[in-house]
Amino acid sequence: MKLAESGELIRFSYRILDSEKAATLNDKKNQPSLIDQQAGVSLVIPEVQNVGLLRQTATPEAGKSYWMTFSNKGRR
Repeated sequence: MKLAESGELIRFSYRILDSEKAATLNDKKNQPSLIDQQAGVSLVIPEVQNVGLLRQTATPEAGKSYWMTFSNKGRR
């Protein structure tokens, strides 16, 4: 994970090892969230006009890297 846009966004990058297990991460029907139990927040993926959701939804392939970005308004 890495902070972006002065901490307003969190970019989560990951590499696929097993494409079958990773299929749920890239499924358009699922809405992933990033949970920080210590801060007591659940961050969601924002949808930007003209761009859409800030995540990749291509069919995952083993050995490739993917990303999704979570909104961190209030920089929690």
